[in-house]
Amino acid sequence: MQKIETLDDGGTTSRIQIAASLYEIAGRADFSALEGHEGSVASLDPISVADLLRNGFVYPPHSIYSNVKVATSGFDEKQDMYDNPKFHFPFQSSNASARPDSATADDRSLLQTYHRLLCESVVRCTGDMDSPWLLQSGGKDSTSLAIAVAEVRPQTTCMTYLGGPEENELESARLVARELGLRHETLTCDPGRAYDRYLAMVPRIPLLTADFALLSYVDLATEIRSRGGDGVIDGLGSDVYFGTPLSRKLWLLRLLARNLRLPSGVFGLGPVGRSFKLCYALGTLQMNSFERFFPGSRFTDVEVDALFGRPIAHFSRQRLETYRDDIDSAASGEAMRRVACTIDEASSAFAKGMYVARAASLRAAYPYCDARLRDWVFHHLPDDRLIGPGGVNKILVRRHIARRFHHLPYLTAKGSFRFDLCGLALRRFDQVHAFAVEAQALLPGAVSWLELHRGRLNNKYFASKFYLLAVILPWLLSHVSSAEMSGMDDAPSS
Repeated sequence: MQKIETLDDGGTTSRIQIAASLYEIAGRADFSALEGHEGSVASLDPISVADLLRNGFVYPPHSIYSNVKVATSGFDEKQDMYDNPKFHFPFQSSNASARPDSATADDRSLLQTYHRLLCESVVRCTGDMDSPWLLQSGGKDSTSLAIAVAEVRPQTTCMTYLGGPEENELESARLVARELGLRHETLTCDPGRAYDRYLAMVPRIPLLTADFALLSYVDLATEIRSRGGDGVIDGLGSDVYFGTPLSRKLWLLRLLARNLRLPSGVFGLGPVGRSFKLCYALGTLQMNSFERFFPGSRFTDVEVDALFGRPIAHFSRQRLETYRDDIDSAASGEAMRRVACTIDEASSAFAKGMYVARAASLRAAYPYCDARLRDWVFHHLPDDRLIGPGGVNKILVRRHIARRFHHLPYLTAKGSFRFDLCGLALRRFDQVHAFAVEAQALLPGAVSWLELHRGRLNNKYFASKFYLLAVILPWLLSHVSSAEMSGMDDAPSS
């Protein structure tokens, strides 16, 4: 972390730069420079608010504050993040040294090395935890991680979060924990409880992201803390070096993303507003094809401009130019998705964990972000142990699991740690509406959007946008005064 003092017309002001690449800092970003940091007209960045509404996160290296920059994966923390910082993603397959020949590779040896490196990573990143809890979705990453955890941190408790009826990995998570001898707990999503816990935590959350699992994470962190846990083990981080093959669905969605600007009223035509799939398709038509890699339904550029009462969405979209060289040099859709995954994970998925863990006084561990494990996988695994025929991902991880479990339910479909978006809108509409009234100086169109769409919030497309407002508004109101917000109708600061 650096704190740089520079002169302005009023004397001195702070410029804060935080190192937050989890592959370099083992999940322990230092946010101490933000203690007592109060938002002001000069520091709150309206473009970053537009980022959150458009994509659910702030484009790195920016943050919600114009005078706080965050050096995430792909940025050299030694750079000045205020002076045209350069992004480069080094983990494209085309950048790898010659990998071993598939025919001569010994699976047994590869699996032993992978298991050893994963166990060593778990030991290193959980060494200061007395009572760690593993976020166990029942999927590939958390199952492979649980195998290592059971060997080197057997006192760990597994926790599975049930967000809705579409989830089907609980059976897998329970089976894994039982067979490995790990204690297993579940937490069922109650959107009202989770939101209340978020509001209680908001003043302590140092920066802002609107990841669609943020409220799930807050709910989990609060519960883990109340049950005596002091650390969270998270299975994020391996996608960027194992590879991220495109599904047929994602490939088609990218073709559908056409940068169109449709009037918002189109969503109220006939049956359109009642159909999640139709709304999702119309929203995708208005997206940039690269930004369609980012998950969830978000506000369109037309809607963002209406929320602010002025044109601003194009400033957010311009931030993609920081990544232009890597996007243009990506040799395939899969390579482009690795870049998108790096941006999204760092500023959304990882950010929510780091911010919430700090606010909840928990330690956060990301064993898959271990540089030794990452570099070994990237350089020493044959290509067909990374991605197999038909775009099947993480072949070595699947084989690691198969050594212990012959069949797991997660192989059929995916789904866990979701959040009940429609339930949140149903239970907390009036509360979020009141926040929107209070924040009119910054987002004068938020009240109108909420009132127009109140009858449509049983559609997950609109409920997702409600979720973004529900997360963003109280954080801003907690950290920035109404008087300070009223100054944000000037030109964007960055």
